[in-house]
Amino acid sequence: MLELIYPYDLAPLVPAPTADTISSSKVVCEYFPVVEPNGLVVGRSSRQYCHSGQKPLHPVVHLHIIDRYSRLYLQKRSMKKEIQPGKWDTAVGGHVAYGESILEALYRESSEELGLTDFNPIYVESYLFESEIEKEMVNVFAAVGSYQLTPDQDEVDEGRWWPLEEVDENLGKGVFTPNFESEYRMIRSGLLALL
Repeated sequence: MLELIYPYDLAPLVPAPTADTISSSKVVCEYFPVVEPNGLVVGRSSRQYCHSGQKPLHPVVHLHIIDRYSRLYLQKRSMKKEIQPGKWDTAVGGHVAYGESILEALYRESSEELGLTDFNPIYVESYLFESEIEKEMVNVFAAVGSYQLTPDQDEVDEGRWWPLEEVDENLGKGVFTPNFESEYRMIRSGLLALL
């Protein structure tokens, strides 16, 4: 599993502040670690900058939840989301906040999005994902079980269990996020191997 290696002192801002940005930086914002592919944290950047098309590499976590009936729990992204609103996606997905470890972010996001706190994450893999606006180091985990899940109704509009055959039938039809589709194709056999 990829571990983030933070510097002893606070990592520098990316991009570096200028006189103009320092005087106008009264707004508190969320910061993500900017990383090298090996997990070395080389900076910190705002959510806005990470999604601006400048593409600093930043880590995210994904959790696939599969039950013993070969059903995958998926979330429908809120219409409020800036990226892929209204599309079905991985059960849990979110950014790692600056200062967090990968596992801390996974548990935080799982709790926030689905009320899920009591599970045993199984590391699946890490890979780079790049879209038109961002570049992410995706850290993929799975959990096996029939959990009682409660979508938060803010970031997640709804959730449900999908038989893998139904997921397969809907690939390429605009139902899922492109990131979910590519990731699902990579890990489908690995998910089944966990059962």
